[in-house]
Amino acid sequence: MSDSTTTGTVRLHRVLRAPPERVYRAFLDAGAMVKWLPPNGFTATMHAFDPRVGGGYRMSFTNFGTGSSHSFRVTYVELVPNERIRQTDTFDNPGLPGEMQVTVILKKSIAGTELQIEQAGIPAAIPVDFCYMGWQESLDMLARLVEPEIPDGA
Repeated sequence: MSDSTTTGTVRLHRVLRAPPERVYRAFLDAGAMVKWLPPNGFTATMHAFDPRVGGGYRMSFTNFGTGSSHSFRVTYVELVPNERIRQTDTFDNPGLPGEMQVTVILKKSIAGTELQIEQAGIPAAIPVDFCYMGWQESLDMLARLVEPEIPDGA
């Protein structure tokens, strides 16, 4: 059994059939984020958005089945266009203390973009496997957003 100070880490790797510029933009566009970031069964609301180092956003996820929601805040620590995003995430719920560190690395690959994500400092109250599954679902939706080549006017 872990105590309340124990934290977890998830690491994900994905290759997307889209250029790094498009993938990076999906991480820094409020409209895109509410579409792809919430895991299956959740909707998202963006409450505030300031896409610059020192800025960030406040968002909430709402469970579509139950209507319950939780909100969180993100602060951008580093933004290297089309290459890297580092941010800190905190939950507004005092029952989920601490600060998570998220690093997103984008590398151009022959197939499009190699994406690596690490989320460290996950509160002990959140099972790491659930966090990992949520990220997998979010990345599936990210792929659906960034991979299609849709011509203008379509």
